[in-house]
This record gives sequence, C-alpha cells and structure tokens, in this order.
Amino acid sequence: MTTHRKVIFLSVLAIALLGSGSVGAAQVSVGVDIGAPPVCPYGYFDYAPYDCAPYGYYGPDWFVGGVFLGAGPWFHGPHGFYGHVDNRFDPHNGYRGPLPQRGEQQFNHFHGNEARDGQGHVGPAGHDAGSEHRLPGFRAAPHAASHGGGRR
Repeated sequence: MTTHRKVIFLSVLAIALLGSGSVGAAQVSVGVDIGAPPVCPYGYFDYAPYDCAPYGYYGPDWFVGGVFLGAGPWFHGPHGFYGHVDNRFDPHNGYRGPLPQRGEQQFNHFHGNEARDGQGHVGPAGHDAGSEHRLPGFRAAPHAASHGGGRR
C-alpha cells in the first residue's frame, strides 16, 4: 500500500470510528392541552367540535347541583355512569334545530330515549328516563290561587 492510500484509509477509518460513537436515546414528551370546557347552559355534545347541546338533549342525571358533569375530554362523572339523552336533538341523528342561547334558564321537562356514558357510548342508565322530571334544586313557579284569574 502506498503512503497516499494509507493516509486515505486511516482518515476514512478515523471518521467512521468517530461518527459511530454511542448516541443517547432521544427523549420525547408530548403534552396536549385541551383547554377549558365549553360554557353552555344545557351542556355540550360529547364529540368535537363540542358545540352547545340544545334544550332537552341531556337529562337531569347529567347535572349535579345544577352543574353539568361534562362530556368528551372534560367528563368528570362517576366511573360506569350512563345518563339519559334525547338523541332526537343530536346533529348526528339529523337534528337541525336551534342551539341554546347563553343565559337561558335550564330545562325542567325532559323526555330521554337513550343513555350515554359521557364519552359517546350508548348503554344502560340503571333507571327509567321517565323518572327524571327536574334538576336538583329546581323550583317551579307558584301556581295561581284561582283558575278564574281574579277574586270571587
């Protein structure tokens, strides 16, 4: 081998050895910030984009002390929870009616026909939707003393 070839060989070998040093494993961390839940008078749908649900979609079992249990990534109800919804008010089932306005009073006449767990899964609620007639703490307006509208 000539001197020139030896120098090239040793240079290539040195570069290969220096370049093959141990490389530490890369550490990757991924965090997802979902932000605050939507602020809606009757709750919000359990799927993106988490639009406000209309009056009557969620039954009273979705509210504790008047506070919505949440849905989707913000669901904070008990493990195994399935609460009634009226899926006729779900855009996935063809609902095209109005969405609630902010500041409206909460509903008190619910007619559920399905139970969901807060993550979009349908299942048993463990009770009949017909027994849900009002939110905890709801007070109906007092009835008039007479039906004639005046004193007799």
